[in-house]
Amino acid sequence: MTDKLSTKKVALSLAIVSAILYIICALFIAIAPDFTIKLFSNLFHGIDITQITSTSISLGSTLIGLVEIIVYALIAGWLFALVYNKFK
Repeated sequence: MTDKLSTKKVALSLAIVSAILYIICALFIAIAPDFTIKLFSNLFHGIDITQITSTSISLGSTLIGLVEIIVYALIAGWLFALVYNKFK
């Protein structure tokens, strides 16, 4: 018997985790923008993201970004489980 991943459960799980992380990131930007930008600059080796960042974010753009990240995560989770199950 082979265990297969539920594409729906994986997609929803990734979408929920991504949404939580996105909200935490937005809160960090709202509370400590300079620190957060410096922190995330470490992820981009040798690229100064301070030149392309904005510390003033609106609720509307945050909500649109949240919807986007949920959709992308749903697709990525579904695709991951689908590919995983093909190799099982």
